[in-house]
Amino acid sequence: MDETPEDDASPAIDDSPTRIARFRAGAARAGDRARGLDRSPGLQRAVKRLRETLPGDAHFGDPLSLGGARYPEAAGRAIVGLTGHRPGVTREVGLGGVQVWQSMLERFGRGGGEHEVVLVFTDLVEFSRWSLEAGDDAVLRVLRRVADAWETPMTARAGTVVKRLGDGLMVAFADPSAALAAVVEARRRLGELHLEGWEPRMRAGLHSGRPRRVGGDYLGVAVNTAARLGDAGKADEILVSGDLLRRLDATTVTARRKRRLRLKGAPEDLEVYAVEPA
Repeated sequence: MDETPEDDASPAIDDSPTRIARFRAGAARAGDRARGLDRSPGLQRAVKRLRETLPGDAHFGDPLSLGGARYPEAAGRAIVGLTGHRPGVTREVGLGGVQVWQSMLERFGRGGGEHEVVLVFTDLVEFSRWSLEAGDDAVLRVLRRVADAWETPMTARAGTVVKRLGDGLMVAFADPSAALAAVVEARRRLGELHLEGWEPRMRAGLHSGRPRRVGGDYLGVAVNTAARLGDAGKADEILVSGDLLRRLDATTVTARRKRRLRLKGAPEDLEVYAVEPA
């Protein structure tokens, strides 16, 4: 008895050139429609207006707001990179989502906002003059040792290194006492170094205020004031504002008023003190 082969139940696949061409044409039309929708000026305006009503910085996505190393800034940079800085609905929606994410981190104390911040600026005295003769290789070796010497006590006391400024450092603290203790310890550690025939000595400025958090940086009068204090000190000197001094336990420090010191770019009524641990 002859056996009749069973029919193949699998559907036949039409891979003819005509079908493939129709599929590609359809996909191209769908892509064109999606790109047209993404670039629709009216829809873009609507999404931008929506972003302005969302919590957080409605300008999130500009270079200032993407300068940090936290997850929201990194995500924002990825979105901007993928969209090639082109305006579009997809870009606005993506940045809007990260904007809300960043605002939630700030609300629960993991971002910026209007919180009181202690700002610390440290600087190496006479570093520029020494580096001209030392050469680049020696400068790099010294800066690596310096970074370990003064960054370690800062981060150990919950300080956040905002940025490294060549021969300087900007750090943010929540607690004034911790900030001062970190600076004193950093000065001690730095004073123990003897590098490349040079003994690094630091000066520091501390000020408290409510700077604007933009990305991973801070902007505002409080930042300028702290930076001016850091620039104005002598070797091994720690200068603080009157605002910061009043937040410290008076029994833990000795303070000397610097009455003749006027700092350009700082408030005219700024009180400046040189402080030391009691």
